[in-house]
Amino acid sequence: MNELNKPPAFLIGQTLTQLESFAISLGCQRFRGRQLFDWLYSKQVDNYEKMSNLSHNFREHLKEIPIHPLKIINENISRTKKTQKYLFQLSSGKLIESVLMKEGKRVTACLSTQVGCAVDCGFCATAKMGFIQNLTSGEILDQYLHLQKISEYKITNIVFMGMGEPFLNYDNTIESANLLHHPEGINMGAWRITISTAGIIRKINQYTRERHPYKLAVSLNASNELQRLKTMPITKSNSFKELINSSKNYTLQTKKKITFEYVMLSNINDSSSDARALIRQLGSINCKLNLIPYNEIDGDFKRPSNEKIDNFLKILAHAPFPVTIRWSKGQEIDAGCGQLVTIHE
Repeated sequence: MNELNKPPAFLIGQTLTQLESFAISLGCQRFRGRQLFDWLYSKQVDNYEKMSNLSHNFREHLKEIPIHPLKIINENISRTKKTQKYLFQLSSGKLIESVLMKEGKRVTACLSTQVGCAVDCGFCATAKMGFIQNLTSGEILDQYLHLQKISEYKITNIVFMGMGEPFLNYDNTIESANLLHHPEGINMGAWRITISTAGIIRKINQYTRERHPYKLAVSLNASNELQRLKTMPITKSNSFKELINSSKNYTLQTKKKITFEYVMLSNINDSSSDARALIRQLGSINCKLNLIPYNEIDGDFKRPSNEKIDNFLKILAHAPFPVTIRWSKGQEIDAGCGQLVTIHE
Protein backbone atom coordinates (compact mmCIF):
# COMPACT_ATOMS: atom_id res chain seq x y z
CA MET A 1 0.00 0.00 0.00
CA ASN A 2 1.51 3.32 -1.07
CA GLU A 3 1.71 6.44 1.09
CA LEU A 4 -1.40 7.98 -0.49
CA ASN A 5 -3.44 4.93 0.49
CA LYS A 6 -1.96 4.66 3.96
CA PRO A 7 -4.50 3.11 6.34
CA PRO A 8 -6.04 5.33 9.02
CA ALA A 9 -4.43 5.31 12.47
CA PHE A 10 -7.88 4.62 13.98
CA LEU A 11 -11.25 3.91 12.40
CA ILE A 12 -13.36 6.14 14.66
CA GLY A 13 -13.42 9.58 13.06
CA GLN A 14 -13.35 8.27 9.49
CA THR A 15 -16.18 9.62 7.35
CA LEU A 16 -18.31 7.54 5.02
CA THR A 17 -16.34 8.79 1.99
CA GLN A 18 -13.03 8.00 3.69
CA LEU A 19 -14.12 4.47 4.60
CA GLU A 20 -15.33 3.85 1.05
CA SER A 21 -11.99 5.03 -0.33
CA PHE A 22 -10.18 2.88 2.23
CA ALA A 23 -12.11 -0.21 1.13
CA ILE A 24 -11.21 0.46 -2.49
CA SER A 25 -7.53 0.92 -1.56
CA LEU A 26 -7.58 -2.63 -0.16
CA GLY A 27 -8.97 -4.03 -3.42
CA CYS A 28 -12.51 -4.34 -2.01
CA GLN A 29 -15.69 -2.87 -3.40
CA ARG A 30 -16.88 0.56 -2.28
CA PHE A 31 -19.95 -0.81 -0.47
CA ARG A 32 -17.67 -2.53 2.06
CA GLY A 33 -16.76 0.91 3.37
CA ARG A 34 -20.47 1.72 3.74
CA GLN A 35 -20.99 -1.53 5.66
CA LEU A 36 -18.09 -0.67 7.95
CA PHE A 37 -19.53 2.82 8.54
CA ASP A 38 -22.82 1.18 9.58
CA TRP A 39 -21.09 -1.16 12.04
CA LEU A 40 -18.96 1.57 13.63
CA TYR A 41 -21.55 4.34 13.99
CA SER A 42 -25.10 3.02 13.55
CA LYS A 43 -24.68 -0.36 15.27
CA GLN A 44 -21.72 0.91 17.38
CA VAL A 45 -19.96 -2.45 17.27
CA ASP A 46 -16.24 -2.39 18.03
CA ASN A 47 -15.39 -6.06 17.48
CA TYR A 48 -14.43 -7.05 13.93
CA GLU A 49 -15.53 -10.65 14.50
CA LYS A 50 -19.10 -9.43 15.08
CA MET A 51 -19.20 -7.48 11.79
CA SER A 52 -20.82 -10.47 10.17
CA ASN A 53 -21.52 -9.16 6.67
CA LEU A 54 -17.94 -8.03 5.99
CA SER A 55 -15.85 -10.33 3.81
CA HIS A 56 -13.17 -12.45 5.48
CA ASN A 57 -10.50 -10.71 3.39
CA PHE A 58 -11.66 -7.23 4.44
CA ARG A 59 -11.78 -8.20 8.10
CA GLU A 60 -8.25 -9.61 7.94
CA HIS A 61 -7.01 -6.20 6.74
CA LEU A 62 -9.01 -4.42 9.46
CA LYS A 63 -7.44 -6.45 12.27
CA GLU A 64 -4.28 -4.40 11.85
CA ILE A 65 -6.12 -1.14 12.60
CA PRO A 66 -7.35 -0.17 16.09
CA ILE A 67 -10.92 1.12 16.25
CA HIS A 68 -10.84 3.53 19.21
CA PRO A 69 -8.35 6.42 19.59
CA LEU A 70 -9.24 6.81 23.29
CA LYS A 71 -9.21 4.56 26.31
CA ILE A 72 -10.88 5.16 29.68
CA ILE A 73 -8.46 5.17 32.59
CA ASN A 74 -10.60 6.52 35.44
CA GLU A 75 -14.20 7.27 36.40
CA ASN A 76 -15.75 9.41 39.12
CA ILE A 77 -19.44 9.11 39.93
CA SER A 78 -21.48 11.55 42.00
CA ARG A 79 -23.41 10.44 45.07
CA THR A 80 -26.72 10.54 43.19
CA LYS A 81 -25.13 8.72 40.23
CA LYS A 82 -26.72 11.34 37.96
CA THR A 83 -23.33 12.83 37.04
CA GLN A 84 -20.40 10.73 35.91
CA LYS A 85 -16.98 12.04 34.93
CA TYR A 86 -14.54 10.01 32.86
CA LEU A 87 -10.83 10.44 32.28
CA PHE A 88 -9.64 9.42 28.82
CA GLN A 89 -6.12 8.86 27.52
CA LEU A 90 -5.19 9.78 23.96
CA SER A 91 -2.69 7.77 21.92
CA SER A 92 -0.24 10.63 22.62
CA GLY A 93 -0.55 9.85 26.33
CA LYS A 94 -2.34 13.16 27.04
CA LEU A 95 -5.52 13.20 29.11
CA ILE A 96 -9.00 14.71 28.73
CA GLU A 97 -12.23 14.58 30.71
CA SER A 98 -15.85 14.09 29.63
CA VAL A 99 -19.05 14.21 31.64
CA LEU A 100 -22.30 12.25 31.44
CA MET A 101 -25.36 13.89 33.08
CA LYS A 102 -28.88 12.57 33.60
CA GLU A 103 -31.89 14.74 34.36
CA GLY A 104 -35.28 13.13 33.90
CA LYS A 105 -35.42 11.61 30.44
CA ARG A 106 -32.58 13.83 29.22
CA VAL A 107 -29.11 12.27 29.17
CA THR A 108 -26.38 14.69 28.09
CA ALA A 109 -22.78 13.99 27.15
CA CYS A 110 -20.41 16.95 27.61
CA LEU A 111 -17.49 16.50 25.19
CA SER A 112 -14.01 18.05 25.15
CA THR A 113 -12.43 19.40 21.96
CA GLN A 114 -8.90 20.21 23.17
CA VAL A 115 -6.34 19.11 25.73
CA GLY A 116 -6.27 22.22 27.90
CA CYS A 117 -7.43 25.57 26.55
CA ALA A 118 -5.84 28.71 25.15
CA VAL A 119 -8.66 31.12 26.00
CA ASP A 120 -7.52 31.57 29.62
CA CYS A 121 -10.79 32.59 31.31
CA GLY A 122 -9.85 33.50 34.87
CA PHE A 123 -12.64 31.50 36.51
CA CYS A 124 -12.13 28.22 34.60
CA ALA A 125 -10.03 25.32 35.88
CA THR A 126 -9.20 24.07 32.37
CA ALA A 127 -7.49 27.41 31.64
CA LYS A 128 -4.86 26.59 34.27
CA MET A 129 -3.58 23.81 32.00
CA GLY A 130 -2.86 26.16 29.12
CA PHE A 131 -3.26 24.86 25.56
CA ILE A 132 -1.64 21.49 24.86
CA GLN A 133 -3.18 20.11 21.66
CA ASN A 134 -6.31 19.91 19.54
CA LEU A 135 -8.32 16.70 19.48
CA THR A 136 -8.97 14.98 16.17
CA SER A 137 -12.58 14.53 15.08
CA GLY A 138 -12.20 10.86 16.04
CA GLU A 139 -10.99 11.72 19.55
CA ILE A 140 -13.95 14.07 20.03
CA LEU A 141 -16.48 11.54 18.70
CA ASP A 142 -14.95 8.61 20.58
CA GLN A 143 -15.87 10.24 23.88
CA TYR A 144 -19.53 9.88 22.91
CA LEU A 145 -19.10 6.26 21.76
CA HIS A 146 -17.41 5.23 25.01
CA LEU A 147 -19.98 7.09 27.13
CA GLN A 148 -22.89 5.54 25.25
CA LYS A 149 -21.42 2.08 25.78
CA ILE A 150 -21.16 2.77 29.52
CA SER A 151 -24.48 4.57 29.94
CA GLU A 152 -27.49 2.67 31.21
CA TYR A 153 -29.62 5.04 29.13
CA LYS A 154 -29.53 6.33 25.57
CA ILE A 155 -27.67 9.64 25.27
CA THR A 156 -30.21 12.20 24.07
CA ASN A 157 -28.09 15.37 23.87
CA ILE A 158 -24.53 16.45 23.11
CA VAL A 159 -22.88 19.65 24.30
CA PHE A 160 -19.43 20.68 23.13
CA MET A 161 -18.72 22.39 26.45
CA GLY A 162 -15.96 20.26 27.96
CA MET A 163 -12.25 21.08 27.97
CA GLY A 164 -11.07 23.51 25.31
CA GLU A 165 -12.56 26.10 22.96
CA PRO A 166 -14.47 24.29 20.17
CA PHE A 167 -14.10 27.17 17.69
CA LEU A 168 -10.30 27.10 18.05
CA ASN A 169 -10.53 23.51 16.80
CA TYR A 170 -13.25 24.41 14.35
CA ASP A 171 -12.86 21.86 11.53
CA ASN A 172 -12.56 18.84 13.81
CA THR A 173 -15.44 20.01 15.98
CA ILE A 174 -17.73 20.43 12.97
CA GLU A 175 -16.66 17.09 11.48
CA SER A 176 -17.38 15.26 14.74
CA ALA A 177 -20.80 16.96 14.95
CA ASN A 178 -21.49 15.92 11.35
CA LEU A 179 -20.62 12.31 12.20
CA LEU A 180 -22.97 12.44 15.20
CA HIS A 181 -25.71 13.79 12.95
CA HIS A 182 -25.12 11.54 9.89
CA PRO A 183 -28.43 9.82 8.99
CA GLU A 184 -26.69 6.53 8.11
CA GLY A 185 -24.64 6.56 11.30
CA ILE A 186 -25.44 7.74 14.83
CA ASN A 187 -28.28 9.86 13.44
CA MET A 188 -28.58 12.28 16.35
CA GLY A 189 -30.92 15.19 15.64
CA ALA A 190 -29.13 18.48 14.97
CA TRP A 191 -31.35 20.20 17.56
CA ARG A 192 -29.88 17.87 20.17
CA ILE A 193 -26.31 19.05 19.50
CA THR A 194 -25.00 22.33 20.97
CA ILE A 195 -21.62 23.89 20.19
CA SER A 196 -20.39 26.47 22.69
CA THR A 197 -17.81 29.19 22.14
CA ALA A 198 -16.17 31.75 24.41
CA GLY A 199 -16.65 34.26 21.60
CA ILE A 200 -14.30 33.67 18.63
CA ILE A 201 -15.99 36.22 16.39
CA ARG A 202 -14.41 35.24 13.06
CA LYS A 203 -15.53 31.65 13.66
CA ILE A 204 -19.05 32.67 14.70
CA ASN A 205 -19.24 34.53 11.38
CA GLN A 206 -17.93 31.47 9.51
CA TYR A 207 -20.42 29.25 11.33
CA THR A 208 -23.18 31.66 10.29
CA ARG A 209 -22.09 31.66 6.63
CA GLU A 210 -21.85 27.88 6.50
CA ARG A 211 -25.37 27.44 7.93
CA HIS A 212 -24.60 24.52 10.20
CA PRO A 213 -27.77 23.05 11.73
CA TYR A 214 -26.49 22.67 15.30
CA LYS A 215 -27.39 24.96 18.19
CA LEU A 216 -24.95 27.73 19.07
CA ALA A 217 -24.14 28.92 22.59
CA VAL A 218 -21.93 31.90 23.46
CA SER A 219 -20.26 32.30 26.85
CA LEU A 220 -21.01 35.97 27.51
CA ASN A 221 -20.34 36.18 31.27
CA ALA A 222 -20.48 39.99 31.42
CA SER A 223 -22.80 42.91 30.78
CA ASN A 224 -20.19 45.24 29.27
CA GLU A 225 -16.71 45.42 27.73
CA LEU A 226 -14.65 46.36 30.80
CA GLN A 227 -16.30 43.75 32.94
CA ARG A 228 -15.64 41.02 30.38
CA LEU A 229 -11.99 42.06 30.04
CA LYS A 230 -11.45 41.36 33.76
CA THR A 231 -12.27 37.69 33.46
CA MET A 232 -11.94 36.82 29.75
CA PRO A 233 -8.70 38.07 28.10
CA ILE A 234 -10.09 37.00 24.72
CA THR A 235 -12.13 40.22 24.85
CA LYS A 236 -8.97 42.16 23.86
CA SER A 237 -9.21 40.72 20.34
CA ASN A 238 -12.93 39.92 20.31
CA SER A 239 -14.72 42.94 21.71
CA PHE A 240 -17.98 42.77 23.63
CA LYS A 241 -19.76 44.97 21.08
CA GLU A 242 -18.57 42.90 18.11
CA LEU A 243 -19.58 39.72 19.90
CA ILE A 244 -23.10 41.01 20.47
CA ASN A 245 -23.30 42.13 16.82
CA SER A 246 -22.02 38.82 15.40
CA SER A 247 -24.43 36.92 17.66
CA LYS A 248 -27.36 39.03 16.50
CA ASN A 249 -26.29 38.58 12.89
CA TYR A 250 -26.26 34.80 13.42
CA THR A 251 -29.89 34.86 14.53
CA LEU A 252 -30.94 37.12 11.66
CA GLN A 253 -29.15 35.13 8.96
CA THR A 254 -30.04 31.64 10.18
CA LYS A 255 -33.43 32.38 11.81
CA LYS A 256 -32.20 30.35 14.79
CA LYS A 257 -32.19 31.25 18.48
CA ILE A 258 -28.82 31.68 20.18
CA THR A 259 -28.07 30.84 23.82
CA PHE A 260 -25.98 33.19 25.95
CA GLU A 261 -24.25 31.48 28.86
CA TYR A 262 -23.68 33.76 31.86
CA VAL A 263 -21.51 32.50 34.71
CA MET A 264 -22.47 34.55 37.79
CA LEU A 265 -19.47 35.75 39.78
CA SER A 266 -19.85 37.41 43.17
CA ASN A 267 -19.32 41.20 43.13
CA ILE A 268 -18.22 41.11 39.49
CA ASN A 269 -21.26 40.60 37.24
CA ASP A 270 -24.13 39.91 39.66
CA SER A 271 -25.52 43.36 40.44
CA SER A 272 -28.98 44.73 39.69
CA SER A 273 -27.44 47.11 37.15
CA ASP A 274 -25.86 44.11 35.37
CA ALA A 275 -29.26 42.43 35.08
CA ARG A 276 -30.80 45.61 33.64
CA ALA A 277 -27.84 46.02 31.24
CA LEU A 278 -28.38 42.48 29.93
CA ILE A 279 -31.98 43.31 29.10
CA ARG A 280 -30.78 46.33 27.11
CA GLN A 281 -27.93 44.45 25.37
CA LEU A 282 -29.86 41.30 24.46
CA GLY A 283 -33.41 42.61 24.18
CA SER A 284 -33.41 42.83 20.37
CA ILE A 285 -31.77 39.41 19.82
CA ASN A 286 -33.61 36.11 19.32
CA CYS A 287 -31.93 34.50 22.29
CA LYS A 288 -32.14 32.59 25.53
CA LEU A 289 -30.09 33.56 28.59
CA ASN A 290 -28.74 30.71 30.69
CA LEU A 291 -27.51 31.79 34.14
CA ILE A 292 -24.87 29.57 35.76
CA PRO A 293 -24.03 30.29 39.41
CA TYR A 294 -20.26 29.92 39.61
CA ASN A 295 -18.77 26.54 40.52
CA GLU A 296 -15.89 27.45 42.81
CA ILE A 297 -12.36 26.19 42.18
CA ASP A 298 -9.14 27.19 43.94
CA GLY A 299 -8.98 30.88 43.08
CA ASP A 300 -10.23 34.37 43.81
CA PHE A 301 -13.72 34.06 42.39
CA LYS A 302 -16.79 33.21 44.48
CA ARG A 303 -20.39 32.24 43.84
CA PRO A 304 -22.97 34.99 44.58
CA SER A 305 -25.25 34.53 47.55
CA ASN A 306 -28.65 32.96 46.91
CA GLU A 307 -30.23 36.32 47.77
CA LYS A 308 -28.25 38.06 45.00
CA ILE A 309 -29.10 35.31 42.52
CA ASP A 310 -32.79 35.60 43.38
CA ASN A 311 -32.72 39.38 42.96
CA PHE A 312 -30.96 39.02 39.60
CA LEU A 313 -33.67 36.61 38.46
CA LYS A 314 -36.47 38.91 39.60
CA ILE A 315 -35.16 41.73 37.42
CA LEU A 316 -34.72 39.40 34.45
CA ALA A 317 -38.28 38.17 34.85
CA HIS A 318 -39.20 41.29 32.84
CA ALA A 319 -36.78 40.48 29.99
CA PRO A 320 -38.22 39.98 26.48
CA PHE A 321 -36.26 36.71 26.16
CA PRO A 322 -36.45 33.45 28.16
CA VAL A 323 -34.12 33.13 31.14
CA THR A 324 -33.11 29.82 32.72
CA ILE A 325 -30.79 29.01 35.59
CA ARG A 326 -28.46 26.03 35.53
CA TRP A 327 -27.40 24.68 38.87
CA SER A 328 -24.44 22.60 37.69
CA LYS A 329 -24.42 18.97 38.73
CA GLY A 330 -21.46 16.94 39.87
CA GLN A 331 -19.62 19.70 41.71
CA GLU A 332 -18.51 17.27 44.41
CA ILE A 333 -16.58 15.36 41.74
CA ASP A 334 -15.37 18.54 39.98
CA ALA A 335 -17.61 17.82 37.00
CA GLY A 336 -19.49 21.13 37.03
CA CYS A 337 -19.20 23.84 34.41
CA GLY A 338 -15.65 25.22 34.38
CA GLN A 339 -14.26 22.55 36.70
CA LEU A 340 -12.73 20.12 34.19
CA VAL A 341 -8.98 19.78 34.51
CA THR A 342 -6.84 16.68 34.17
CA ILE A 343 -5.02 16.86 37.48
CA HIS A 344 -3.68 13.39 36.69
CA GLU A 345 -1.27 15.12 34.31
